[in-house]
Amino acid sequence: MKILVTGGTVFASRYTAEYFAAKGHEVYVLNRGSKPQSANVCHIRADRHSLGDVLKQYSFDAVLDVTSYNEDDVRTLNEALGEVGSYIFISSSAVYPETLPQPFREDMECGANSIWGEYGTDKLAAENWLRENVPNAYILRPPYLCGAMNNLYREAFVFECAEAGKPFYVPKNGQMRLQFCHIGDMCRLMELLLERQPVQRIFNVGSPETVTVEEWVRLCYAVLGKEPELRYVSADVPQRSYFPFYDYEYVLDVSRQLAIMSETAPLAGALRESYLWWRENRGLIVHKPLLGFIADNLENAEGTKWSRGRS
Repeated sequence: MKILVTGGTVFASRYTAEYFAAKGHEVYVLNRGSKPQSANVCHIRADRHSLGDVLKQYSFDAVLDVTSYNEDDVRTLNEALGEVGSYIFISSSAVYPETLPQPFREDMECGANSIWGEYGTDKLAAENWLRENVPNAYILRPPYLCGAMNNLYREAFVFECAEAGKPFYVPKNGQMRLQFCHIGDMCRLMELLLERQPVQRIFNVGSPETVTVEEWVRLCYAVLGKEPELRYVSADVPQRSYFPFYDYEYVLDVSRQLAIMSETAPLAGALRESYLWWRENRGLIVHKPLLGFIADNLENAEGTKWSRGRS
């Protein structure tokens, strides 16, 4: 197939481009050329917000839109495209209001989520534009993505702590649950959607299993052959100051995905892939000042802000 991937230089879009190129497809990436390009892809150098006629000369069997964040992004891209077969948009689980009963299903009414704010409402606006103007588009809603090429300061933060032999500070009692989607699983589902063209157009994607914060940290440390010394932080300390996830627990129903793709990658394997990539690409991580906050506010605050026992 002749496939266009938006972006193609960072994490999800880069992994997607390389995944489909490795499968033998003719992959084009659309970006401004400000970062190194992957091997075995064709680079279309352009700003997606001022495309003009640059894409009109191409016809694509599929467009994998990994980097649209709002209605304007999807509208300007679609208006600039020439002939296109299938269109897949990577949305987000942030389109589900936190007030809905869980697990979130694709047929639930979406809306504002107070945790995700404009990120979620902008993604929903992009979805709505596509549903009105590109009714055959597929929409994927992942939770937290993980795996190789993840440049976000999530598992990378835990790997840094494990490598340095630091204790790890987890929120409250460590039992908040997280749901992940291996980036490879998302690519496999996109591949199956292009092959099978199912009638359903919106899919939650991710592992059917959730893990607690404590379990996730232990899995990350285990990749380095280590066991963490866990310290449990009281609820009055802002969670995002010392921990890479919001104080927000949610679960997606991924039954639609499992009907097409029955198996998903184990989280331990995804974290292993992430670690191997991180070990060789540390300079690409988007760091946040979590360690500085811990040093200034938690390391010498025993008995007031954290405990060795669960709160």
